[in-house]
Amino acid sequence: MRASRLVQLLLLLQTRSRMTAGELAEELEVSVRTVHRDVEALSEAGVPIYADRGPHGGIRLVDGYRTRLTGMTPDEAEALFLSGLPGPAAELGLGTVVTAARLKVLAALPPELRTRASRLVERFHLDASGWFQAGEPVPHLPVLSEAVWETQRVAIDYERGDRTVQRRVEPLGLVLKAGVWYLVAATEGSIRTYRIGRVSAASMLDERFDRPDGFDLATWWAESSAAYERETPRIEVTVRIQPDRISRLRSAVGDRAVDAAEDLFVDDPVGWRHLRLRLDWPAEAPGLLLSVGPELEVIEPVEVRDRLVAIARATLDRYGPPGEADRAT
Repeated sequence: MRASRLVQLLLLLQTRSRMTAGELAEELEVSVRTVHRDVEALSEAGVPIYADRGPHGGIRLVDGYRTRLTGMTPDEAEALFLSGLPGPAAELGLGTVVTAARLKVLAALPPELRTRASRLVERFHLDASGWFQAGEPVPHLPVLSEAVWETQRVAIDYERGDRTVQRRVEPLGLVLKAGVWYLVAATEGSIRTYRIGRVSAASMLDERFDRPDGFDLATWWAESSAAYERETPRIEVTVRIQPDRISRLRSAVGDRAVDAAEDLFVDDPVGWRHLRLRLDWPAEAPGLLLSVGPELEVIEPVEVRDRLVAIARATLDRYGPPGEADRAT
C-alpha cells in the first residue's frame, strides 16, 4: 500500500511541479505527517526531492527528474490498454499517435506487466458504436479538434433539417456519445451542442478566444444531458402484448422503457400481459408500436390507437386489396 502511495506522490509532483504538504495529503487521503514521512523515505532512497519553507514554499522534485512507470500495478496496466478506442482516435487524426504512445508505455513496463497488457489487448476489444449503425462520416472532426485545442474560433456550416445555417462558434470540447461525436461550443452568448456529422463545412478563423471561467466539460455535459432527458416530450401508453413478444417490444421502444413499465396484472382472456409504458417523442410512438406486430394491441390513449390504424390503412392502400397483385400478373 505504501509503495503505491509513494509512486503516486512522485507522479503528482512530476505533473504539478510543486505542491504543499496539505495538498498532497488531500490528494493521497493521508495526514500531513504521513506526507512528510513519505518525503523523507523517498529522499533516503535517493530520489532528489526537497521542501521549500515559507509562504510560497512546497515540496518538489529537482528540475528534470522523471521516474519510470515501474510503480504501475497490474490492474492499472490492464486498464490503460483496455481504455484505447482506435476508431475514435483515428477520427481525431490521432490513430498513429495513440499507437506509438501505447508502444512506448508497453516498452517501459516491467516484463510481468508487459505480458499481462499484451494478453489483454489480444483478448478484449472495445467497440463504441451500436449494432446496425454505419459509422457517421465526420470529415471536419480533425479541424474542430485542433480548434478546441488551440482555443480558436471556427466558422461552420450546419445542417438543420431542410436548411443549412452558418455559425461562428467558440469550440470548448468534443464528446463521443454512443459512437456519435458532438461539439460543445459557445455562440451568441450561450453554450450549445452540435452533432459533428451534420457539420458540412468548417474552417478555423485567425481569432483566439478565452474559455469561460470555471467551465468543466464533463460537468456541463452531464447537466445538459439530464436537462435534455427531463425536457423530452413523453406519452403514457397502455398496451396488451403476447408474453413471448416482450423482447420484440424492447427492440422497438428500448430496454429502459420496458424495464420502467408498470405491469397492470389484468386477468386477460388469452394470457397476454398488460403494461403501461412511458414513451419518448409521442409522434413516433404509434409507428414503433406497430413494428411489434399483431401480437401487441394499444388499449389507450385513443389518439395513439387512431394513429396506428391510420398507418396500417395507409400501408394497405399502398399495396392494394388482397389478391390485386396476383390479378395484375
